[in-house]
Amino acid sequence: MKTPPPQPGEYPYTRGIYPEMYRTRLWTMRQYAGFGSAEESNRRYRYLLSQGTTGLSVAFDLPTQMGMDPDHALAAGEVGRVGVSIASLIDMETLFAGIALDKITTSMTINSTAGILLALYVLVAEKQGAAVKKLSGTIQNDILKEYIARGTYIYPVRPAMRIITDIFAWASQELPEWNTISISGYHIREAGSTAAQEIAFTLANAIAYIEAAVKVGLAVDSFAPRLSFFFNAHNDFFEEIAKFRAARRLYARLMKERFGAKDPRSMLLRFHTQTAGSTLTAQQPEVNVVRIALQAMAAVMGGTQSLHTNSMDEALGLPTADAARIALRTQQVLAYETGITSEPDPMGGSFHVEALTNRLEAEAEAYLARIDGMGGTIAAIESGYIQGEIQNAAYEYQREIESGRKIVVGVNQFKQDGDAAMPVFQINPEIEEVQVAGLRELRSSRSSSVWSEALQDLDVAARCGQNLMPHILIAARAHATVGEISDKLRGVFGEYREGASESV
Repeated sequence: MKTPPPQPGEYPYTRGIYPEMYRTRLWTMRQYAGFGSAEESNRRYRYLLSQGTTGLSVAFDLPTQMGMDPDHALAAGEVGRVGVSIASLIDMETLFAGIALDKITTSMTINSTAGILLALYVLVAEKQGAAVKKLSGTIQNDILKEYIARGTYIYPVRPAMRIITDIFAWASQELPEWNTISISGYHIREAGSTAAQEIAFTLANAIAYIEAAVKVGLAVDSFAPRLSFFFNAHNDFFEEIAKFRAARRLYARLMKERFGAKDPRSMLLRFHTQTAGSTLTAQQPEVNVVRIALQAMAAVMGGTQSLHTNSMDEALGLPTADAARIALRTQQVLAYETGITSEPDPMGGSFHVEALTNRLEAEAEAYLARIDGMGGTIAAIESGYIQGEIQNAAYEYQREIESGRKIVVGVNQFKQDGDAAMPVFQINPEIEEVQVAGLRELRSSRSSSVWSEALQDLDVAARCGQNLMPHILIAARAHATVGEISDKLRGVFGEYREGASESV
């Protein structure tokens, strides 16, 4: 008698990680937001919560991501531009003023400075009187993809990996419900990868993190249940659904067969999805609403646990409040009006989708075998192999658009003269001056002795191999800034330079 294929909620979870999926609980509806000052971003968060968003997702500006305070010379012109400027505990308190952190899940897209921002978040929650062990949320904390695709790295690869495993170890005791990493394929896809490359390079990074954690003595089942993932929802509707299914199945097998995980939760690929920003066009921006809706539908039909829908105006600037509301309404229409939530895996059994799932899994496995043959992910990054594969895929994709083999509505076909003007969100031009002034006031009012001692202890911990997180918390509580804590670690670890050796 033929064995029936695994059902949703059954290993290897091709059809979904839970038996009922959205029948009993919808995905978390997030809207990624952050700009200017903490006050401005706080107003946007409150607005989104009032409109029905069910989780916050924080965008930080480049200086915050790169461990630079607003008065750093390289921060000039970037403060508050692509995310919110957070330099200190005071900024973090303002960012979440009036928002009960024990009643909401928060995702923070932060990598090199993830430990610092997590520490600030914990301190705000403590001040609110929240039970820290019950806090729920995610830090991206995925440094390897920064070397591959995005570039907001600070330290060389190996000390950066140490910081991540320190966070794993600390959070397993102090923040047991927090997702300590969101291993990101999103930025890999935005850099130009194919769907198969997105799966492969994301899971290759996951393998590197797991191996690093095991190497420092952590048991797989002690941290793997809190690993999470972040994928892109691109334009090829059926391929994207198949991509999510293939990634789930491949990850479950990796965890069980390669790492010997025993806890079923360690085998569940839980992921957040964001619609593809790189597919949005400045031409006829209203058409982006259609693209976003179909991408979001693919994510839901592929079984995402959390979703951000981009706003139609993001090819022009940061989202306006109205555009963000329409993006959120897109998710709400999918959830409540379409009926697609009534079946855990609506495409399961489709000849086309099953064949695509099998093909993508096989292509991703072939990439993983090649990376293993090179000595693993870090070696593949240091040699430039992964970056080169993405660059080649991006080049081929662009050639298809320029040749007309791939049609982009409004760009190379179905053009329209004089596209209607759309309101563009404007950042307060005085934000940099305001942030610098606040930073100076903080530095003049804090206890210099407590601050100095906290940073010195952090220096010693970094040099002696101690877990960094308790020392980062103490420094943040003493009002050391993001830049000052980062600089202290730079002094120990050095800085990464692309193409340079690990000794930099």
